[in-house]
Amino acid sequence: MAFDGKIVSGLSVLAAVVDGGSFVKAAELIGLTDSGVSRAINRLESRLGVQLLDRTTRSVTLTDEGRRFYEEVKPHLNAIEDAAIVAFGAASAVHGRLKVDIDPFFLPLVLAGQLGVFCERYPELAIEFGTSERIGDLVSEGIDLAIRFQRPRRSTLVARKLIDAPILTLASPRYLERYGKPEHPSAISHHRCLQFIDPYTGRPFGWVFIREEETIKVPVSGPLTFTDPKSMLEECVAGTGITQIIGWGLKELLASGALIDLFPDWHGERFPLFAFYPSRKHPPAKVWAFVEFCLEVVQRL
Repeated sequence: MAFDGKIVSGLSVLAAVVDGGSFVKAAELIGLTDSGVSRAINRLESRLGVQLLDRTTRSVTLTDEGRRFYEEVKPHLNAIEDAAIVAFGAASAVHGRLKVDIDPFFLPLVLAGQLGVFCERYPELAIEFGTSERIGDLVSEGIDLAIRFQRPRRSTLVARKLIDAPILTLASPRYLERYGKPEHPSAISHHRCLQFIDPYTGRPFGWVFIREEETIKVPVSGPLTFTDPKSMLEECVAGTGITQIIGWGLKELLASGALIDLFPDWHGERFPLFAFYPSRKHPPAKVWAFVEFCLEVVQRL
């Protein structure tokens, strides 16, 4: 097929439809009318000879052919966007849409309630948050940035370590009144423990206690195992069991006595927090702005 400039122009409209999820949202994003978006997609499909989108009265989704096509062209659209930013001297401009795959603990327990500051700082940037079970192909999924604890195995993504998160061992007064307080980490093995699943192994995380040069691995068991840290924390407050959890966002619970740090002299393994982004030469300024904001928040905790 000879080069067709109208195909290139139609790609930006297709990207807006995919990002917005509808012709109406796409029209808002790129400043066209709904009918203008529809005509652009029809022209693109006609020139390619395939149907790219399934349209219903409620939604617009990529067809199988459309998904394959979009996954092929999306990296090139990103590269064009980056080149344009550099060429026009707007590398410091933070605007547009930022799609973030974020850790299920980090968003509700650390960032929630803080994001208004970021929105006021960058009013021309809109952020979409999502959490997948594992980090996948950020480019094909249209994700600009992933924020996760632990480095994923065999990843081709660029990883930047942000900070190490402390691990606390916590129980509520209600639990301690009923079952007693363990006086040493080794005694934890006789208690009801709330465990958390490692998404990369599918098994609960091991419990490790560290004090200076001494390290103790303690086998634990209990009635509940979680993939949702917020629910696990709520059950700990309710007195269901003892838990190990990242020690951010817990100041109020600890200060009020709703939770008690059982072993302040022993900390668990520290969990590194990473930012992941596709391997591109010029990561957009919006990515760095959000990463720096995350660091700003955790350094205050």
